[in-house]
Amino acid sequence: MRDGLRKTSYAISTDETRYVLNGVLFSFKENKLTLVATDGRRLAMAEIELEFPRSHEADLIIPTKAVTELQRLLAEDGEIKVSMGSGQIAFDLNKTLLVSKLIEGNYPNYRQVIPSEAKERIKLERETFLNSLRRVSLLASDKSHSIKLNFSKNNIDITATTPEVGEAKESIAVAYKGRDFSIAFNPEFLMAPLRALSEDEVFLDLIDEMSPGVLKIQTPFLYVLMPMRISS
Repeated sequence: MRDGLRKTSYAISTDETRYVLNGVLFSFKENKLTLVATDGRRLAMAEIELEFPRSHEADLIIPTKAVTELQRLLAEDGEIKVSMGSGQIAFDLNKTLLVSKLIEGNYPNYRQVIPSEAKERIKLERETFLNSLRRVSLLASDKSHSIKLNFSKNNIDITATTPEVGEAKESIAVAYKGRDFSIAFNPEFLMAPLRALSEDEVFLDLIDEMSPGVLKIQTPFLYVLMPMRISS
């Protein structure tokens, strides 16, 4: 549970006009707990194997404040007991009971924004990729706030430009044999899952310049990120 919330909660929306997105979806279905958070521009999803009767299947939206408090309480190892009532959820963590109201409403169909297949899959060393993004993003302009990934044979160039200030560029050697192309992302949104993950390797699945990118690892987790428009 702690791991699942760490991998998803950073993508919660802060836009109060879309209140159903102001929390994490807990979807208890088919002996899995699926945790989902999205703000409309990115989506994080993690799955946890669980056993429970079909009569207990439910979709619940836990508000941000409760998620934050739950993450604080999950600092210690142990088991957690989840109880659901009308409009409420309770988390029993041995010595502490956390009770929260649920967000009423229907969570959007998040599965329809997940691309079904990718044209390219690039394996990346998470720490190397994150450090390069962090350095280059220092020169991402306040106006566009984008960072560009330029793919060529066995290489990614990561670039950011601020007019009248300068340009930052770093290259990473990767196993890539596809066509040359560029895609731009919000650097903060691209770095967020890399910070939350602990795996050494991540996979970036791409279709083209205008389609969402999907970050994956070997375990049931994915992160969908919408690209930004870039001028050539």
